[in-house]
Amino acid sequence: QVRLVESGGGSVEAGGSLRLSCEAFGYPYTSYCIGWFRHAPDEPERVASIDTDDEIIYADDVKGRFTISRDKAKNTLYLQMDKLKPEDSGMFYCGSHRGNCPLRLRTMDYWGKGILVTISS
Repeated sequence: QVRLVESGGGSVEAGGSLRLSCEAFGYPYTSYCIGWFRHAPDEPERVASIDTDDEIIYADDVKGRFTISRDKAKNTLYLQMDKLKPEDSGMFYCGSHRGNCPLRLRTMDYWGKGILVTISS
């Protein structure tokens, strides 16, 4: 059974940094889309994702501040978040999909439970 488990959330002041981690358990696929999203699973919005060809896509409002990366050997996805703003606050969800990232993000195959990030001004 596939599980995505997020960690690393918390509270920081504006301008600070956090690093989120998402560990995938029981994940049998070698070619897949994986990323970080908000408002999942009903109305997911991409924060950053890595597609099957290693193409990385960032939401416009996080470009230059957030960096997505993964360690395939550890089955772990990361999101380094720098220069955080109060409007970045909210739940962040790790999501994954067999094959290419779907156009309709709500059809992603797997979601983590989410992790809370709170940025104070």
